[in-house]
Amino acid sequence: MKNATTSLFVVAALMLSSCATNNRSTCPFAKHKAGGIEHIVLAWLKNPGNKEEQAKLIAVAKALKAEIKEVKSLAVGRALPSDRDVVDDSFDMALVMHFDSPAALASYEKDPVHVKAVTDTLKPLTKKIVVHDIVNE
Repeated sequence: MKNATTSLFVVAALMLSSCATNNRSTCPFAKHKAGGIEHIVLAWLKNPGNKEEQAKLIAVAKALKAEIKEVKSLAVGRALPSDRDVVDDSFDMALVMHFDSPAALASYEKDPVHVKAVTDTLKPLTKKIVVHDIVNE
């Protein structure tokens, strides 16, 4: 375990050191510039834990990233179970999308591909959806 921890520390240090140089293209955090938007969606399924429905939501999220140019990055997956009191792991699925600006998010929200995904897949499979949009500082 100690070797794994040391290796993880070294990798993290190398990644962060690349941010301190003039070559920001190697920095994993450089694409999320100030003023960009993180669009966070938490979803509770009508059939909690249903793997088929989870896979369908993952596929739809990946299609949104592939088909809508305003979506600059996507992270999508299942809740990580936790015993920590501060962690809310009650949701089934979550996604985080990055947009360059509030205007890009607004365009995405109106895009027919997004509207169809919400109408045909997200709403029918979920009992609750919570959205948080934040502006990167």
